[in-house]
Amino acid sequence: MKKLTLAALVIGAFSASAQAQSNVTIYGLVDAGLVKESGGVAGSVTKVTSGIGGQSRLGFRGVEDLGNGLSAVFALESGIKVDDGALDNSTSTLFNRQAYVGLKSKELGSFTLGRQYTMLYNAMSQVADPFGAGYAGSIKNLFATAGANTRVSNAMVYASPVVNGFSGELLYALGEQAGDSTAGRQIGFGLNYAQGPLNARLVYNNRNQDTAAVGTTPAKKQDEAKNTLLAVNYDFTVVKAFFAYATDKGLNSSPIPVANAFGYKTAPKPSTDARNILIGVSVPAGPGNVLASYTSKDDKTVNNQDATQWALGYIYPLSKRTSTYVAYAKIKNKNGAGYTVGNNNEAGTGDKAFNVGIRHSF
Repeated sequence: MKKLTLAALVIGAFSASAQAQSNVTIYGLVDAGLVKESGGVAGSVTKVTSGIGGQSRLGFRGVEDLGNGLSAVFALESGIKVDDGALDNSTSTLFNRQAYVGLKSKELGSFTLGRQYTMLYNAMSQVADPFGAGYAGSIKNLFATAGANTRVSNAMVYASPVVNGFSGELLYALGEQAGDSTAGRQIGFGLNYAQGPLNARLVYNNRNQDTAAVGTTPAKKQDEAKNTLLAVNYDFTVVKAFFAYATDKGLNSSPIPVANAFGYKTAPKPSTDARNILIGVSVPAGPGNVLASYTSKDDKTVNNQDATQWALGYIYPLSKRTSTYVAYAKIKNKNGAGYTVGNNNEAGTGDKAFNVGIRHSF
């Protein structure tokens, strides 16, 4: 009996050790609600949609302890539409949100390869915006976070360890176009500070838009998209204040999510030189938080197609993992600008939108 008991203890200890050294987590977010949009050429649009506050997703995250403070890490994450169960992308890419593998050291930082978020988007969603880049008040409605500014494939990312609140990040994504090593490449870097109530990030993103065919003829090379962002928030306890300032320069540095949502005779022209500002707050109110923000885009080109947005929302937690929400935002376009009020997953159809829904994380 003693031998059996000893064997059971040894097996149990080995199993616990193996579990501690290698761990895979299944996680996700299920977010759906009712959206009502108006003001665009499509008229009044009411729909049940997915990913209003944050895109619904299913992911696998893993870490293996390699010893001496070194770990292997990976993530595979797929976007899902809760309203119809489909993948949230037109190409049917399974792990369209994230797909990377790498190494992480307590002393040296981490290095990962694959499809990953840009520092630009992380700063907007994690630091700059009280709405977290979601709901009707999303910073994405006026700031440049479309397409490759959100995630990029074929990326190598280094993140330094945190020292006295400071850390840094560097991204290099290969364009992988034959005959031209710079065509399609993307570079990003960020300097971060998080200590006590203060959280700040300064980030830069540079996207080369040449194709191999264009790149072989210097006269036809396209302008690079260059985005710089300063994002800050400070928690005063009674209120959390948010601020962001960004500059967008170059072709596709400030895209319009919907080509001509308002049916203008002359379609809006994306700015190639813009300044963006966001001022926002998150105020504790009862068990939840009231969110508010004011966002502006100042188009410095001759078109002068400026836009401003104000937004208001409330997040009500039902538990640590489940919450309900309501949000409203309105955009004022000037001089033929064509920006729309969307949410985390959709660009929107008009200049006004109302959301109400529920989200659950696991």
